[in-house]
Amino acid sequence: MNIGIVCYPTFGGSGVMATELGKALAEKGHMVHFITYQQPVRLSGFYTNIFYHEVRIPHYPLFDYPPYETTLASTMVDVALNHQLDLLHVHYAIPHASAAYMAKQILRKKGKNIPVITTLHGTDITLVGKDKTFEPVVTFSINESDAITAVSNHLQKETFKYFNIEKEIHVIYNFVDIQRFNKKPLEAFRKAIAPNDEKIITHASNFRKVKRIKDVIDVFHLIQQKIPAKLLMVGDGPDRPEAEEQCRLLGLMESVRFLGKQQEIEEILAISDLFLLPSEYESFGLSALEAMASGVPVLSTNAGGLTEINRDGITGYLANVGDVNGMAKIGSELLGNKSLLLQMKTAAAEHALQFDIEKIVPEYEALYRQCVAK
Repeated sequence: MNIGIVCYPTFGGSGVMATELGKALAEKGHMVHFITYQQPVRLSGFYTNIFYHEVRIPHYPLFDYPPYETTLASTMVDVALNHQLDLLHVHYAIPHASAAYMAKQILRKKGKNIPVITTLHGTDITLVGKDKTFEPVVTFSINESDAITAVSNHLQKETFKYFNIEKEIHVIYNFVDIQRFNKKPLEAFRKAIAPNDEKIITHASNFRKVKRIKDVIDVFHLIQQKIPAKLLMVGDGPDRPEAEEQCRLLGLMESVRFLGKQQEIEEILAISDLFLLPSEYESFGLSALEAMASGVPVLSTNAGGLTEINRDGITGYLANVGDVNGMAKIGSELLGNKSLLLQMKTAAAEHALQFDIEKIVPEYEALYRQCVAK
């Protein structure tokens, strides 16, 4: 099939997942066309059947804000006509679903009917989408999609709760490439981070308010008072400067490394002992799944879809949002118990197998065939 994929090209979960899906589809022989304003961060290397189409946004003095949605719809139309797309798969409702609806109507006038699949990823529903400014458009464009998917059962329920959705929402979980994340730790790398055999705790996110970066630092600070440890902060975002200042005030700069955005996250996870994710909300928790696939137990909140992947007491632990003391206590006990830590590392890796790319991608292919056949 010729598949058009529309996504945000950033390090956020929706963009990462859309890019990995496109790469997996290409490996299965499909022609994949990414349509976005810059090349997706996970789209590295050369693929003979992957194409990138940049959405070029015009800048005129007339516009206070560039008309991205209109330009995106026009680019979808151009790619669909010139590359004979069979379908459009848009990730994140705002503004991709509404732009896809516009493109679909234009294409229909030109004699081409093309199905649109919309995948909901989380904050497009639970945060942005509930805003009264966006709600009517979000509801309409989702209902006009030929198929709707959500990345967790929790997100499916939230969508039905807050929006008048008239169609079935298929739950297709996010996935992970087990082979990619099943790496042996590089001892020289670990020694450079933890020269005195300290435990390594890792956090990875876009450093936004919902990730509760301050809690990450506070939990680590308490753990370090009991267990010699290092903290690796992977990613970037608006809350990073505040986090760095917090580390300075707590005297943690020698123990915390801010690594910025990293393409080879699997190398970092391979040397990690614990993954820390105290988010206020996660529709799924892709970073947690990638950690588990690397054999790293997850200490997370019980928010959103995290309870569907992190099994409390088996693959890691769950705690209430904001329970810094509780998370620190659990983390200290786990890192101080060598046999339990090893047991959880094994269980985390085994549980991640349920979300292997080889199991999940065929679910999307089946949905594509169903939509194209209508």
